[in-house]
Amino acid sequence: MRTVSVGEQCEDGLRVLEALAASGLRSIRFALEVPGLKSVTANDCSAKAAALIARNTQYNGVSHLVQASQRDASMVMYEARGKKKCYDVIDLDPYGSPSPFLDAALQAVGEGGLLCVTCTDMAVMAGSRGETCYSKYGSVSIKSRYCHEMALRIILHSLDMRANVYQRYIEPLLSVSVDFYIRVFVRVRTGQAKVKNSASKQALVYHCVGCGAFHLQRMGKRMFHGKDMKYSAATGPPVGMNCEHCGQKHQIGGPIWAEPIHNVEFVQKVLAAVSGNPSRFGTSKRIEGVLSMITEELEDVPLYSVLDHLSSTVHCNTPSMLMFRSALLHAGYRVSMSHACKNALKTDAPAGVLWDVMRCWEKSNPVKREKLSETSPAYRILSIEPVLQACFDIREDANPQSRKRHLTRFQENPQANWGPKARAKGGVISTELEDRRKKFQGKRKHQITDSSQLKNFPCKKFRKGTCTLGEKCCYSHDPEESPSNGDAEGGMMN
Repeated sequence: MRTVSVGEQCEDGLRVLEALAASGLRSIRFALEVPGLKSVTANDCSAKAAALIARNTQYNGVSHLVQASQRDASMVMYEARGKKKCYDVIDLDPYGSPSPFLDAALQAVGEGGLLCVTCTDMAVMAGSRGETCYSKYGSVSIKSRYCHEMALRIILHSLDMRANVYQRYIEPLLSVSVDFYIRVFVRVRTGQAKVKNSASKQALVYHCVGCGAFHLQRMGKRMFHGKDMKYSAATGPPVGMNCEHCGQKHQIGGPIWAEPIHNVEFVQKVLAAVSGNPSRFGTSKRIEGVLSMITEELEDVPLYSVLDHLSSTVHCNTPSMLMFRSALLHAGYRVSMSHACKNALKTDAPAGVLWDVMRCWEKSNPVKREKLSETSPAYRILSIEPVLQACFDIREDANPQSRKRHLTRFQENPQANWGPKARAKGGVISTELEDRRKKFQGKRKHQITDSSQLKNFPCKKFRKGTCTLGEKCCYSHDPEESPSNGDAEGGMMN
């Protein structure tokens, strides 16, 4: 077997497509860090971006591997649908939703190929725009404490559903929710028999609007009948008209992907590669922390509860995470944390057990019952005696290894209001506009109280030809001044 070094072109190597490349940074990193490549196509529909990609590849000495392309991303992928032309790896990282490109990508990736998809439209996927989420991904999002994991399961559902049209299906390798976006890595395979399993991999979510308890309802059912697999519609629903714990109504969300969202064996290999060479990446500590948490997550438990939400529902103080996890372990249930939420409880314990633990905790940390409304979730939950007598003695296995090792599991924002910025606009900002922005910057923070200072700002009405004050106007009538929106908002009105 021939050893291939990084930067060397391999005739039988991998064909990579970055469909929305912008400056081509990721494509260049592919060429500089991944061995065994045949070609990397860095595509963008912008002529300026394509020129920038060509310049950057030449500057980094990877022009023999990276090819700049200026075309519509979907057309590039649709034209690669033949078996010989398919890409081995396709990376989709758009500004916002990847939904317009998913159909083409699922056809253009080769058998067993890798599809990497990023979503930054988290307001849509996390429940603020459930109707928009349905139009883009075929799933209704719910505003809930588990919204970040649900977002991962929504994009996986969308990928699998669209792949099924072409007798294909997905195998999730790694699904992460970090910062202000989500990113999934899936293998795409072909098989008509395996596609029949897809209905049983999807589920509706019944979410209580009062206490936040949730239940999943699979869309399909499969069972062995001798040597054959039989398929049928699932039976349900799993809940009544009202929540059995607090009496409130249910919201219905989904469908979502209800199978494991990670391949633990794959994640462990990636983790071993990062841990074995920590100096390779500047963010190695964070990568190691997140991947370690992912390997500790319960694979067969979709979604999670949040500890501080449980305590706030019944208006009592919050037990420590170790105490609550220990109580579930003492009761014979499994429990883990989630990389998607700091105070998450991913457990196979039903909602009734979680509320029993909270009832037991409330007995030693009582709330003022007289202040609770009789129709509130807190009153109804606490009015029921617990069936389970919880034990809060700390167990050794309640503390996960990633926490014992003090790994960087959740990174704090580097600065205030940190997150995705506004979409970039075409064109070059003139020097005159930049000077004008600097001149009027911060006017609202430093309001003008001295009317003599108002002459430094142009008069809006003079610009419109409606100012009748002439020289008596407290604002400038200099025609060379170019006003901006919101001029002199901190001063007096004309």
